[in-house]
Amino acid sequence: QVQLVESGGGLVQPGGSLRLSCAASGSIFSISTMGWYRQAPGKEREFVAFITRGGSRNYAYFVKGRFTISSENAKNTIDLEMNNLRPEDTAVYYCNLRDSRRYSYWGQGTQVTVSS
Repeated sequence: QVQLVESGGGLVQPGGSLRLSCAASGSIFSISTMGWYRQAPGKEREFVAFITRGGSRNYAYFVKGRFTISSENAKNTIDLEMNNLRPEDTAVYYCNLRDSRRYSYWGQGTQVTVSS
């Protein structure tokens, strides 16, 4: 079994910054990508960003230039640096891991609230 544990959520004012972290552990097969999704109240879960094992990054258009995803392969961890946060970024952020067999795993989520 694979476990993903997120940390770093919280309350921040518009224009502020937060850093989310995700650590993967357990019976991890060959990792293909790790990334972040989010779900706002009343909305479907949506893609935010992912990073491949080789370091290639992909971002949703609405976070490009504001969010940066990074990884430490040896520790099976990823971070999401979020800058210039907006109220519409308020959501539960979920860590995702996909292995080379295309199995997908999810963390429990961490709340990010952007409000003055």
